[in-house]
Amino acid sequence: MREQPRAAGTGAMEEAVRRYRDEMDSEHRTVFDRLHELIAATCPDAELALSYGMPTYRIGRRRLSIGAWKHGVSLYVSPNRDGGFSARHPELAAGKGTIKLRPGDAARIPDAELRGLIRAALHA
Repeated sequence: MREQPRAAGTGAMEEAVRRYRDEMDSEHRTVFDRLHELIAATCPDAELALSYGMPTYRIGRRRLSIGAWKHGVSLYVSPNRDGGFSARHPELAAGKGTIKLRPGDAARIPDAELRGLIRAALHA
């Protein structure tokens, strides 16, 4: 990871988030790192902390959580705040507000599309 996630208000990665990331399967860590870098570049004011046991990016009341699972990585975001991502990729939607990204799926999605999801999730 080039830029470390920021803990709320400190500029440093919260130890719990660092442990969560470090314990991921390396293939899933690559997806997490890519998403983190996109979030940091797209929403540099986003704060990062562990919430409900997962890394969660926050701007005001808006949230975008990332969980690592056996299949890959899941993004948790309100379906009406995903910028149409779920509608364009219904095969990745796994229930209301959950987007499952397996490493192969993530590799096929351009950064611009993920940035659109990030903007819609975190900006009013």
